Amino acid sequence: MEHLKPFTKTDLKSVLKKRSKETKFGEHVLLLPDFSDIYVQLQKLDVSYVIFGIKEDVGVFANLGNTGTFNAWEHAIKILLNIQSNVHTHAQKVLVLGHFEFDSYQSKLEKLNQNKSKDLQKARKYVSKIDAAVTHLVSLIVSAGKIPIIIGGGHNNAYGNIKGSALALKRPIHAVNFDAHHDFRAEEGRHSGNGFSYAYSEGFLKNYFIFGLHENYTSDRIFKTLDKIKAVQYNTFEAMAVRKELKFKEETQRALDHVSESHFGLEIDCDAIQGISSSAMTPSGFSVTKARRFVHTFALQKNVTYLHICEAAPTESNAGQIGKLISYLITDFIRAHQTSNC
Repeated sequence: MEHLKPFTKTDLKSVLKKRSKETKFGEHVLLLPDFSDIYVQLQKLDVSYVIFGIKEDVGVFANLGNTGTFNAWEHAIKILLNIQSNVHTHAQKVLVLGHFEFDSYQSKLEKLNQNKSKDLQKARKYVSKIDAAVTHLVSLIVSAGKIPIIIGGGHNNAYGNIKGSALALKRPIHAVNFDAHHDFRAEEGRHSGNGFSYAYSEGFLKNYFIFGLHENYTSDRIFKTLDKIKAVQYNTFEAMAVRKELKFKEETQRALDHVSESHFGLEIDCDAIQGISSSAMTPSGFSVTKARRFVHTFALQKNVTYLHICEAAPTESNAGQIGKLISYLITDFIRAHQTSNC
């Protein structure tokens, strides 16, 4: 598959840090020995979760955002594979597939100017090509009866996750988005701010819940648009955490009621978590613990179809902490889903 870089035994050996009298997560995960027919191999394997990364920030650039989401996969997988393997982590149910690299598109960004409309349109065409790759892989994984866990890249990849799942299931799916932003912008060419609007307009997304919108960064026009669409529901961070008009637990249940009766995708945007280095880092947001609790709650549902953790933008100074955060979210998801559904 073009752009897909397999995670091999050599890769595993290079990042795994074994320790006497301990067993690491990476010692028990599965790897694909052959990439000639991913779907057939996945069908045969006794795993439930397929982890892959997306090394890109083209979608963020195309949305006039700050790049850096390219780096999340590399740092997350190093941390994840070196956590403990024990009765709580279920490493034997996980397959690490590899990651997408879009080097040609990434290198072209260096020559583009976000202030020039022609350059933005070029970037948005690259995003459409990334969409196709993500859609195809997600469709293969879901068709094989497994749950994709997608790490990294911009929130533009929600479109491929939703479309790929819908194609595999042969019907539209729902989605819940833990996010400071709606990502329901106009269909002006693909970027990280309109993955859900494109998926909705094309019939791949049915019900959509946005959890924790920031009022300062949502236009009046968008609020009016969202209020007109019955399939779209939302709440705001300020209503829950500042004014205390709404309760986190009750709003979580409202979101569950909106999406969980059928197949749904779970989208976690690191922009929503306070102090986390991301494409739109916020000084005021949900705590890491609240984010983990949110993932746990939705992972308990039998209809959860995939987990996507996006928009994290690690730097040299915080790469380890970002890797730990993503690893916590992944293991929280697996732990809850295994407990509830297996």
